[in-house]
Amino acid sequence: MIIGIGIDVASIDRFAASLKRTPTLAERLFTPDELVTPAGDPRGAASLAARFAAKEALAKALGAPGGLLWTDAEVRTEPSGRPVLELRGTVAARAAELGVRTWHLSLSHDAGVASAMVIAEG
Repeated sequence: MIIGIGIDVASIDRFAASLKRTPTLAERLFTPDELVTPAGDPRGAASLAARFAAKEALAKALGAPGGLLWTDAEVRTEPSGRPVLELRGTVAARAAELGVRTWHLSLSHDAGVASAMVIAEG
């Protein structure tokens, strides 16, 4: 049963400008592992914008309650390249409250826009 669906888009240039303008923003939005690729290289603006869109889409799939911490949701990459969500703290608690057992995540970026779609299944 689908419990929630969320989708979000982010302008890559606008997101990159926000990161440049506010140097501590990346640390507030992302875990240390999200800021680097599996090879340990810094992630580019398009990849980070897609991860930000994923967190926004995740919040929408959970009903957009207040009090969720950005770093309590982490976008990880499986060895196959598939993006997956890892939840803890405030986000995991809300998901448990709603009965979410499975997550589906899709990320994309093209033509200056990053997008993400999240489906919460129970």
